[in-house]
Amino acid sequence: MSEKASSFSIKNWSQDDQPREKLRDKGKSALSDAELIAILIGSGNREESAVALCKRIYASVDNNLNALGKLTLSQLMEFKGIGEAKAITITAALELGRRRRLEDVRQLDKITSSSAVFDLMQPVLGELPHEEFWILYLNNSNKVIQKNQLSKGGITGTLVDVRLVLKTALEVGAVALILCHNHPSGTLKPSQADKDITQKLKRAAQSLDISVLDHLIITESAYYSFADENLM
Repeated sequence: MSEKASSFSIKNWSQDDQPREKLRDKGKSALSDAELIAILIGSGNREESAVALCKRIYASVDNNLNALGKLTLSQLMEFKGIGEAKAITITAALELGRRRRLEDVRQLDKITSSSAVFDLMQPVLGELPHEEFWILYLNNSNKVIQKNQLSKGGITGTLVDVRLVLKTALEVGAVALILCHNHPSGTLKPSQADKDITQKLKRAAQSLDISVLDHLIITESAYYSFADENLM
């Protein structure tokens, strides 16, 4: 490797620009997102350091980690200095971050508000490009016994099997349900179909003394609660 090419490896940067050493000496919270990503890739290209390259990549997604996590390997590899191995490393790290968040919210098993449902289900539904319908099954302490994907479909909607919902509720001993589905379009306005299936499930569940407490429409960063809007 030529001197020019090697000059942008982390070990040759000035101390102020060395994110590994900065993390060691000042702690992980002292690093920017771009500096943390730079540690993953180790080196930049002939014209820019890893930090500069990562700042440029990050800026391309408006400095948003969720958006960065959605980039494909080929999209990452469009940046000079990012080959397949580095693209895979970035993708794997961001996926671990997403899974860590999901592990954290699993501890939140008691539903006390619509925001608690959002915290639980946003990592599952928030970033999907297609629509999915999920059911949370709760016991009499409002703790989640089980959560199941009921249907998966295109962005035009999903098909909900009411009988399957109630069959599962009886099998797990649930006394209450919360409905959740995502809108990949980002809109939070419930459709007439959303309202109809909510009432259909509510009426069917009542005959078995099971309450439908809420129905949440979830997007990447927000939610709509039927209960909060007095639509239950």
